[in-house]
Amino acid sequence: MENLKDLYKKTFGGEPQSVVRLTGDGSNRVYYRMSGIAPVIGVVGTSLEENRAFIALSKAFGDAGVAAPGVISVSDSGLCYLQDDLGDATLYTSLADARSSGTFNAGEIALLCRVVAELPKIQFEVAKHFDFSLSYPVSDFNERTIMWDLNYFKYCFLKGVGIEFNENRLEEEFVKLADMLLSDNDNVFLYRDFQSRNVMLKDNVPFFIDYQGGRRGPVYYDIASFVGQARAKYSAEAVSAMIDAYLAALACYKSVDKVHFLKMLQLFRVFRLLQNLGAYGFRGLFERKKAFIESIPAALEQLLELLESVDDEFPYINSLVKEIVALPMFVREEVEGLTVDVMSFSYKRGIPDDTSGNGGGFVFDCRAIHNPGRYEPYKKLTGMDEPVIKFLEEESNIAEFLENAYALVDNMVETYKKRGFTHVQVCCGCTGGQHRSVYSAEHIARHVAEKFGVRVVVTHKMQGVHYVIEAKT
Repeated sequence: MENLKDLYKKTFGGEPQSVVRLTGDGSNRVYYRMSGIAPVIGVVGTSLEENRAFIALSKAFGDAGVAAPGVISVSDSGLCYLQDDLGDATLYTSLADARSSGTFNAGEIALLCRVVAELPKIQFEVAKHFDFSLSYPVSDFNERTIMWDLNYFKYCFLKGVGIEFNENRLEEEFVKLADMLLSDNDNVFLYRDFQSRNVMLKDNVPFFIDYQGGRRGPVYYDIASFVGQARAKYSAEAVSAMIDAYLAALACYKSVDKVHFLKMLQLFRVFRLLQNLGAYGFRGLFERKKAFIESIPAALEQLLELLESVDDEFPYINSLVKEIVALPMFVREEVEGLTVDVMSFSYKRGIPDDTSGNGGGFVFDCRAIHNPGRYEPYKKLTGMDEPVIKFLEEESNIAEFLENAYALVDNMVETYKKRGFTHVQVCCGCTGGQHRSVYSAEHIARHVAEKFGVRVVVTHKMQGVHYVIEAKT
């Protein structure tokens, strides 16, 4: 921070009057709005190479005649710089009402078309003014970078939702997709994160930001990113109009076979959605950020629709997405009142995520209870089977354990009902997620449903059992 203030003073000859930290964009860079002699945005980065890429690209954007934030000055270390303050209005925020209503009016569609019509200029003209050896972290869109993104989907999303998959079959389709994506490459400037959140509106002029990850690549990537942005919720009419506007502008730079273009666009949209789901999995399922969790169902729905339209090129990925879409965690009905999710799980597989994004509730560790799973007669049974129930009730302290659990859960449910909360989660775990946790979850679920009359959703993760006890009316 002191280095940034020193840079401001060195640049403008006086101290800033105020310095306000801005909400981050998910990167390691930190942004500050600085006012005083001149209003600017101060940036502190942790990567010298990333800063160099942004600074060089800002100059390239300016030289190409594309509206982007100018870099005013850079510290001697290269880790801090000052750039133009473009305000707070983004294209994404300006379309909030349209997303809510699901309808984009003529003016909003015209604005979207105006933005995507700038993309060919960015792709072809910026490429003429930028030294791609300065790209960060790589200079080209290639098989390696594609596999990085697809593995992001595999490890941060598929692993996160907890479904079993055949890694070899999945990898075969990943390689096939990579080959198809690389079959047509103009090696233009690939923005990498071209989406409505990275378009600022200043004096009704679109300015482009966050292009520091740019590299060489095909024309399809960025338009696929923009029209396929799941969180933007564009209408079919808006998407069609944007594609037409992009193609009209692209025709100034190259001849286009529309049929071939649309086929490639579908493939890149599939790829970008897989990549997005990897990010949503990491930010949502692992970091538990509600906005990313809420983005998953729309992305899955769009991905499923696209996979059905690419001539069954990726049957295994398609089957996995269908399986994911059917998971209870992504099938949430709009229900009034409090819903209590009660789950049993195995500690070997990890504590279940709270997909509501609330992050509240209890996790009860049942491993101190005498385990019937140690004995041969019970090994293939679960906590829902009578012999296991009898064992636990006669040979363990599970009754005392549950009385303590009931007291905690009762207080929480009663309070949450009064405060108008809509969701809370209660998890019971044991070593295998089969006996003690299942018994405990069943009893807590019935206890809550009977005492409070609320809706209870019961899930036994290791058994694949899911059912609902509806609220009493």
